[in-house]
Amino acid sequence: MRRGNSVKLDDGQRHQARKRFGQNFLHDRAVIARIIDAIAPADTQHLLEIGPGQGALTEALASDSARLDCVELDRDLAAHLESRYGGNERVSIIRQDILKFDLATLTERAGSLRVVGNLPYNISTPVLFHLIKRHHLIKDMTFMLQLEVVQRLTAKIGEKNYGRLGLMLQYYCQIEHLFNVPSAAFTPKPKVVSSIVRLTPHTVLPSPARDVSCLQLVIRTAFNQRRKTLKNSLKAIISEERLSALPLDLGLRPENLSLADYVSISDIISEQRDHEEQ
Repeated sequence: MRRGNSVKLDDGQRHQARKRFGQNFLHDRAVIARIIDAIAPADTQHLLEIGPGQGALTEALASDSARLDCVELDRDLAAHLESRYGGNERVSIIRQDILKFDLATLTERAGSLRVVGNLPYNISTPVLFHLIKRHHLIKDMTFMLQLEVVQRLTAKIGEKNYGRLGLMLQYYCQIEHLFNVPSAAFTPKPKVVSSIVRLTPHTVLPSPARDVSCLQLVIRTAFNQRRKTLKNSLKAIISEERLSALPLDLGLRPENLSLADYVSISDIISEQRDHEEQ
């Protein structure tokens, strides 16, 4: 065991950061305080922390009188947290993989969950797509992510980072890049810059699609061939004739289309499918 990549827990035990879980533990108290200020938890709220790890954020969140559920996959850290918060009836430690965890087991009330966490870099995108399946239950989400991921989430039309991840998350949420966190704030020190981002699900979708799965197909197909024009990148799923019915320049590339444009394309495909099935 390399002590350089291990951390000391408050019960005196040492924990080896597990690479397969993407563990980098936040220790900078100033950064922790800034994150808590950004979350601004209130005592009437229901919080869900993903991957609490050593409990850097958990300690501040649990000191409030809000309900706090923590999902932790690492058995050693989960045991440590259970020992630490076992006497606090408002805090629950759930030993589970967040990618297999259903938010609906915590609440059925719309917009009631506030989700927070330092997401492992290696599974951040799958986690975001998993959580968004239950977007109606979520009030907001505040995450620590790799800066590159945040840049993709917040990218605007025409920018180099504009793509599938940003479009699909922006379909469901308003997204704010709050601030960056230096690698020195973690143990072990990651090789990337981290950022704090807030995602707030829309109360009313700004560009609702007839069929979200069809919208996902259109966006995925387009960006799989992002150097091709719209006419060529989508020809496998929609004819040029039907695409020409839309007020779009077929010579544009995928990064030059807005979310509303993609919804329009997916709606035409969805309508055609519905007509063919009748």
